[in-house]
Amino acid sequence: MTGSPAENWGRWRRQISPTDYDERWRRMEATGANPHGEADLVFSYGPRSVLDGGCGTGRVAIELARRGLDVVGIDLDPDMIGLARAKAPRLPWVQTDLSELELPARFDAVVLAGNVIPFVARDRRAAAVIACARHLAPGGRLIAGFQLQEGWPTLADYDRWCETAGVTLEARYATWDRDPFTDTGSYAVSVHRRS
Repeated sequence: MTGSPAENWGRWRRQISPTDYDERWRRMEATGANPHGEADLVFSYGPRSVLDGGCGTGRVAIELARRGLDVVGIDLDPDMIGLARAKAPRLPWVQTDLSELELPARFDAVVLAGNVIPFVARDRRAAAVIACARHLAPGGRLIAGFQLQEGWPTLADYDRWCETAGVTLEARYATWDRDPFTDTGSYAVSVHRRS
């Protein structure tokens, strides 16, 4: 994709409906593939509570709740979060911009799966990372995965925003399955931790 992240998000949303997006994961599961790599990684750290930032249609949040965790889903897109609410009406879903996030709760983990940070408006990315990190309990982890491509945040950018937010890099992977990250990779999953 070319253009700004906000433009890319708008273009992507015009091409796919929330229902079609959801169907992609159902098809994946029907073939025997695991559509819950993000939830698996987050769950492996043993959190009791998770904030799913940029939750979309709720796939990750719903799976983590199914595993017994307290979960809150956040998304700016009213159609995406509307579908999440319809699928899991008992879970708390909040429609808001991540850069303006202010909840009373603190969480053991905040997950930003599926290119959340690159799709945040360029001038709000640092604020979004800071707001997400502010919602971590002591020892909590900020876990984010996104593509590395021209015009999108670099890992140096993201690490700098995390450092400003008071969270330190603990691990970095090439996939949600913990494949080793290399500097030539096109995707990164970063785990930062609050002291």
